[in-house]
Amino acid sequence: MLQLCGISWAAPDGDSILKNVDLAFPDGKLTVITGPNGGGKTTLAKLIAGLQTPDSGRILLDGQDITGFGVTERARAGISYAFQQPVRFKGLTVRDLLELAARSQLDETQLCTLLSKVGLCARDYMDREINNSLSGGEIKRIEIASVLARNTKLMIFDEPEAGIDLWSFAGLIDVFLDVRRSLKGTLVIISHQERILSIADEIVVISGGSVTAQGPKAQILPGLLREDREGCAWCPNQEGAKVS
Repeated sequence: MLQLCGISWAAPDGDSILKNVDLAFPDGKLTVITGPNGGGKTTLAKLIAGLQTPDSGRILLDGQDITGFGVTERARAGISYAFQQPVRFKGLTVRDLLELAARSQLDETQLCTLLSKVGLCARDYMDREINNSLSGGEIKRIEIASVLARNTKLMIFDEPEAGIDLWSFAGLIDVFLDVRRSLKGTLVIISHQERILSIADEIVVISGGSVTAQGPKAQILPGLLREDREGCAWCPNQEGAKVS
């Protein structure tokens, strides 16, 4: 289980991005984090992955305090993170990346299984470099495949739908459903997409740097989707949302 205890973080200019966030992500569940742009969702994901260090608070993974761990230590502890904007690696092939992620050599059948899950043909992509010759959508799908190859106990996907065409997005939903069925750890997705929200077990709403609602999908989703509600979908105190 992943636990965040009193997490706060401010940008270098002093702007407070996250404010005393307390959250628990249960094992065996798909949790979707949603909320308005600029609310702190991606910052929260980067803090969990070790790309940023909280100004205060603690991060616990299965009871172990990993607050002071760097990116490499957290990866070894079992945390995978798919960026909203994936990194390109000149000189590194798709095969290289997936084998690094899997920590073993992969044959063509294994590569095909991983890449087909994200709508790519292994024979067309496994020997291509991860550089500017690939589109943003292709890079995104390859990165998702690399996280699947790692198969860690905590997987975080930051807006996985970004740059993905509608046909591939439908397949991506199937991938997340398949991961959830066999999940032994925790799956966290940051998304605004209704179809991703609809497959969540738990939904967390972050707005203005704070958790404004959290709970089972059946409690939270109706309030987010209600078209005739008063005020903003992300505001606390909405009927149908459990306010933290």
